[in-house]
Amino acid sequence: MFLGSIISALAYATIALSAAGSVEASPVRRFLPWPQDDPFYSPPKGYQHHAPGTILRTRPVPSPLATLDSYTLNYTNAWQILYRTTDVRGKPMATVTTLIQPKNPDHKKLLSYHFAEDSSSEQCAPSYSLESNSNASYPVSPFDLMLIDAALTRGWYVNVPDYEGPHSVFTCGVTSGRGILDSIRAVLASCRTSHLKSSADITMWGYSGGALATGWAAELQPIYAPELRILGAAMGGTPSDVNATVNAVNKGPSAGLIPAGFFGLAQQYPELYAYIQSHLLPNKKAAFNSAESQCLGTVGVQFAYQDVFSYFKPNFLNGFVPEVILAENKMGRFKPRIPLYMYHSINDEIVPFAPTQALVKKYCKEGSRIQFVEDSSTHHGTLAIVGATDAFVWVIERMNGTPVKHGCSTSTTSLSTVPTSAATVFGPLIYAGMQAALATEE
Repeated sequence: MFLGSIISALAYATIALSAAGSVEASPVRRFLPWPQDDPFYSPPKGYQHHAPGTILRTRPVPSPLATLDSYTLNYTNAWQILYRTTDVRGKPMATVTTLIQPKNPDHKKLLSYHFAEDSSSEQCAPSYSLESNSNASYPVSPFDLMLIDAALTRGWYVNVPDYEGPHSVFTCGVTSGRGILDSIRAVLASCRTSHLKSSADITMWGYSGGALATGWAAELQPIYAPELRILGAAMGGTPSDVNATVNAVNKGPSAGLIPAGFFGLAQQYPELYAYIQSHLLPNKKAAFNSAESQCLGTVGVQFAYQDVFSYFKPNFLNGFVPEVILAENKMGRFKPRIPLYMYHSINDEIVPFAPTQALVKKYCKEGSRIQFVEDSSTHHGTLAIVGATDAFVWVIERMNGTPVKHGCSTSTTSLSTVPTSAATVFGPLIYAGMQAALATEE
């Protein structure tokens, strides 16, 4: 759900960052096969009999990780790990995570960083888009690379899971949360390869679609993976209520999130897929169904500013099937026990503020520990940029063992620029990139 003009903004930031080094001629790339055509992504026979989080297969990343032009990530090794996890219906499945080792690793520090994949096709998986020789139509954003590099520079290992699974179940909360938790189990078991300690300190971070997955992982951790010692999670622009986002983005520049989200859920709920097909208008069915096999970048352009409900018979969302499934995927069903840092724009035009504010109040009433920051000057894309510094500082504090106060706190900010503290927290190069991204976004 990290869409809109921020995509072009981050492309501009790439240019700014590339000034740090000389540009050399690049050889013609030989693209890697799509995940659905790569045997590595297919689990071995009998995998379903293994425990969730079991490593099924490991390999070095087939091509170097994506870069910010001549700006290279601070890593020395990266692996793809196929692991066993469980979907919302309790069925076993296998998906991939990418584990990145920094050049000067602290073997007891792990950040699980969650991309906003926001797509219903396996070719959009983070493990694929992270590779420089991928043929991804929706490549990893330069801003994600900046934040990953900031973590690597601090010596932290970084885990980037394909939490949507092999069927790319975008917006399916339980499957996404379990996919994250089992990826952490898998990378902690990779010590012979990665030298990451099984007792490593763990934090999580995600924005927008990545925050949706992060939030579900935080909710599910006490009951699904209580053995994991997660010190906290940072979540920004959290889509706690998918239905609210659907209504907010329709007819706007980010309307493509609607078909992507519908098909993501339909991959996990066959009854929803049947419902969608039976309610599509015959003359619009082919156009709508094309979103099923595309990444968000393509879908976003195709459906921008459209009334997506015009593809359906009247009152499409009022049926029993979508109402039940959307309610099942609304956050707040479980209580997180780990500390949370949540930040959200009051004027968010993609992920409405009110449902997230209500979720925070619910969590706090149930005893969760939350530092909630609401910003009055930003919208969805700009807060991702200007809010990242305080979120990262909070994650650093958790990694350093700084105690978290009991209870909840709420504060209001008005961030119109990238804070100058970002130069110290991220370094001057990333600070410049953040400023360039913000300038283009505005």
